[in-house]
Amino acid sequence: MQLEELRNLYLDLVKKTVLNLVYGHVERTTMLSKSAWPRKLLARLLRRLGVNMTEKADLSLLGQGRCWPVMAHTMIGEKRLDNIRYCVEQVIRNNVPGDCIETGVWRGGACIFMRAILKAHGITDRSIWVADSFEGLPPPSNKIDKNDPVGGHFRDKELAVSLDEVKENFKLYGLLDDQVKFLKGWFNVSLKNITAEKFSVVRLDGDMYESTMDAIRALYPKLSVGGYLIVDDYLNIPACKRAIDDYRREFSILEPIHEIDWTGVFWKRVK
Repeated sequence: MQLEELRNLYLDLVKKTVLNLVYGHVERTTMLSKSAWPRKLLARLLRRLGVNMTEKADLSLLGQGRCWPVMAHTMIGEKRLDNIRYCVEQVIRNNVPGDCIETGVWRGGACIFMRAILKAHGITDRSIWVADSFEGLPPPSNKIDKNDPVGGHFRDKELAVSLDEVKENFKLYGLLDDQVKFLKGWFNVSLKNITAEKFSVVRLDGDMYESTMDAIRALYPKLSVGGYLIVDDYLNIPACKRAIDDYRREFSILEPIHEIDWTGVFWKRVK
């Protein structure tokens, strides 16, 4: 068996595992992940009464990243994971300098996959930065986030995954090592203190306007030319889209934005 075939088998297995598609028949999803707000409101009301509503996961929605799984280590779906692999392998192939980072990691699945890609290619001189509050989303502090439905997600404890739990998830894959760097705190503080000088792949998954803006302001100046900026919720969350559009307008960023799936986008920095 050729090395490339072994690499593909390994990374495909990691991808399916972080999505829990391997044992998807036992996966469940919270009602909070449904798009219909009456269902979300009902689920929140019941949860306040001590009843957490879940139902059997639809594997099609799980693969598309359209639900909040109970057991999987990521909720971003196959196409967005494939995009991560494409971007990381491109910067490896083209010798674009810099580490990789995700801001907003939930259970860590996307970062685990990033680390697996480096491992599969024998890369030892790049790190994966795992940046999160590890306490869920912050309460909205501006009109944009307060007027966006996602602003209410700071109440959803399903989004608050501790640092210790994320580290344990890395251990499950044998990928917790000194090439994984954890950065805890709200982005307006933590990202200002990051020690990495350059990044080759920056993935933003902060959902809210303020979280997205804090992240791109801190990290885009460190993104190498030839590197990639990925935004998880650009096509689905208006507040997130507005933050990206405002930043691109402010700094005259004209690189074309490419769609990944129903919500994610990315672009390659060319100058």
